[in-house]
Amino acid sequence: MNIFGAMYDKTMQWSKHRFATFWLSFVSFIEAIFFPIPPDVMLIPMSMSNPKRATKLAFYTALASMLGGMIGYAIGYYAFDFVQEYIVKLGYQAHWDKAISWFKEWGVLVVFVAGFSPIPYKVFTIAAGVMQMAFLPFVATAFISRLARFLLVAKLAAWGGEKFAAKLRKSIELIGWSVVALAVIAYLILK
Repeated sequence: MNIFGAMYDKTMQWSKHRFATFWLSFVSFIEAIFFPIPPDVMLIPMSMSNPKRATKLAFYTALASMLGGMIGYAIGYYAFDFVQEYIVKLGYQAHWDKAISWFKEWGVLVVFVAGFSPIPYKVFTIAAGVMQMAFLPFVATAFISRLARFLLVAKLAAWGGEKFAAKLRKSIELIGWSVVALAVIAYLILK
């Protein structure tokens, strides 16, 4: 079954679309609030297919993520009672508890770490609002950390460029099915 190859081909095709930058920014914005898929999924192929724009794409992604983070902060600050049940329903409770403990221990530095953390970024943006973190340090730290992360991702993808994209395409089925197998194994172990 060539499921992952077809998905990869479609993603690379979409990365060259004239509205791709808008959609990248939109995904980055909503990912900082509620969306489960990180913008890296779009940033990587867009940077591989157009290496000269990688820095600009990383900047747009970071800016949109910071703006989304501001909305996440406001949700945590003003409407946490409304959101709390969704944190549990979506399976983010363990991440939430960890984020809150990190905020209590490290304060504003957590936002910088959150930019690189495997814990979903939206958890940190909402937690920052709940913890009533100082807003301007939150915004500045969020932008710097997200820009550093997205620059790293975009530059690595651009460095590989089209040559890496072609090599990745040859192995995408093996990679995709390996990830599925690891996810199933992890699920069975954790259950």
